[in-house]
Amino acid sequence: MRWVQDFPLEARAASLFVETFKNVPDPVLFYTSSLSSNEGKIAWTLLGTVLFQGISYPSFDKLFSGLLEKFPGNKLWELPVPRGKELEQVVEETLGKTCWQLKEHFAGIFWSVGYFVRKHFPLTEWISTRTPKELWRDLGEIYFMGKKAYRPKANAAIYRLLSCTPYGLGFSTDLELDLPLPLTMGIRRYLAFMGPAKEENFSEMSQGSKQKMADDFFSAISKNAPIAAAHAFQFFLEYGKTKYLCCEYTDNCKKCPLQNYCKESEG
Repeated sequence: MRWVQDFPLEARAASLFVETFKNVPDPVLFYTSSLSSNEGKIAWTLLGTVLFQGISYPSFDKLFSGLLEKFPGNKLWELPVPRGKELEQVVEETLGKTCWQLKEHFAGIFWSVGYFVRKHFPLTEWISTRTPKELWRDLGEIYFMGKKAYRPKANAAIYRLLSCTPYGLGFSTDLELDLPLPLTMGIRRYLAFMGPAKEENFSEMSQGSKQKMADDFFSAISKNAPIAAAHAFQFFLEYGKTKYLCCEYTDNCKKCPLQNYCKESEG
């Protein structure tokens, strides 16, 4: 990647950022990896991935933990399905007046994931008998997982299911997944504000161009494990409890490798 050659110091700082954040728990896997059954791990990972949109990490934490407490294990997919009012109550109790763009669609998403699980049950067999691209195709059946050519959520879900710990549940021994890496809001911010797209109008780029830039960037700064870079940069300038997550994890940016290049740095 030409940017790495032109800006070696910035590239080195980005690599060190990956080292700093590569073992920070994924917000979805933090909960699903410890569930008792493999079916539950897969099903709840799918739900968590779909729901993680337009919501802060702390708010997602409250919502997802509340759902797991109210509808533990296979209650996500077993019949009869929860009524809309029961689902809405969990949202109200966990998020309160917090604005969330998926709130009106939440019940439909929950029911859709449940139907998907029942249709493809057992999910361990569904995973083992399909290629990553076939999994990607099937995931289009889930409400709000995406149906277009570029589906960041579907890609993120598959990496969470197949990658090894701590980036996934490890349901595959294939180290090379022939899919685009997760294109999170964190990496979008980095590419646009500090990275290869700093001098370009990132927002005007096609989705395909954005994805290629991200994939090239991940491979350039983390050659042995591009997924580690994708994982780490999901935390970049994401809101935490009192400030940005990356700021909270690095002693108010003092220990952040990007401190000298980030305009939001408090260090």
